[in-house]
Amino acid sequence: MEYDQLAGRVRAFRKLKGYTQQELAAKLDVSVAVLGSLERGTRKPDPKLLERISDTLGISYSELIAGHNN
Repeated sequence: MEYDQLAGRVRAFRKLKGYTQQELAAKLDVSVAVLGSLERGTRKPDPKLLERISDTLGISYSELIAGHNN
């Protein structure tokens, strides 16, 4: 998996849904630093956190991971 592409999708969907990093981090119960490192592609993503992100943003897991809209 290309972390930089995933990072871009996390950031793009967060912005599309109107969340700041602080707001989304609070909803996910993670620090802003964790979310920021995911959005920069400098942190290996935890699949459970990615599931929570997709649920919170109202998108499918595959859409977040691979950019596929089922």
